[in-house]
Amino acid sequence: MKVVTLLNEKGGVGKTTVATHLATGLAIKGYRVLLVDADPQGHATVMFGLSKEPGLSDLLIRNAPYQRVLRPIPPEMYEIPGEPVRGRLYLISSNVETRNISTSMSNILVFRDRLLPLETTVDVVIVDTSPTPSMLHGSVALATDGIVIPTLCEMLAFDGVRESLLHRESFVSKKQELGLGDVELFGIVPTRYKQKTLEHTEMLEQLVEAFGDTVWKPVQDRIIWSEAARAYRPTFSYAPGSQAAMDAWNLVERAEEALANVPS
Repeated sequence: MKVVTLLNEKGGVGKTTVATHLATGLAIKGYRVLLVDADPQGHATVMFGLSKEPGLSDLLIRNAPYQRVLRPIPPEMYEIPGEPVRGRLYLISSNVETRNISTSMSNILVFRDRLLPLETTVDVVIVDTSPTPSMLHGSVALATDGIVIPTLCEMLAFDGVRESLLHRESFVSKKQELGLGDVELFGIVPTRYKQKTLEHTEMLEQLVEAFGDTVWKPVQDRIIWSEAARAYRPTFSYAPGSQAAMDAWNLVERAEEALANVPS
């Protein structure tokens, strides 16, 4: 089981969109995927047309069994028309109670410990986090194999990238101290990219200059993303032939490559 965490200490950069597309895309390709909504806003939960629930709080704080908190996502919610889904997708939901997890935690390894029973039934865990650093972020990090950082091509969003990378260093140090391996930087994803604007073009160049091949192909700013979200579907299900769907598949393929390089 591999754990991928979406991280950026600035809101509105597309973390939930990237997280839900990675989760659904990997499930379509044949992986058994668990999407964990670790943001009190519960947007990853809402993206599948589900009601916000304290699923993560129940799991981590109340020690609820998985039978009570795991929500199977029906394949018809994300499948490509005419093509069968080869894997499975599950969700652990979130609501405002997620804010209280950090103050209620007595064990920083609780997230990792609660995932262990899923080792033989889940291939990939995708975690959508809030922009506000907390003890929950630290607990998630100690279970994480790699992080993906979505960012707008704007100065303030870049500051979120820098802060996220600084925290990654502390996560790596703590994880290695505990003998739990590394936290890889899988990639930085420029989102809502406006190719014809000088600001976005220049900021993308700076991002690539600073981080090289870890910068994934930009996700273009297209109306189809919001239309698909309103329909509670990923773009490759809502509009499989669109350029947005191709951008989404690029994300999935880059994530799959990064996962393949994580030591077992």
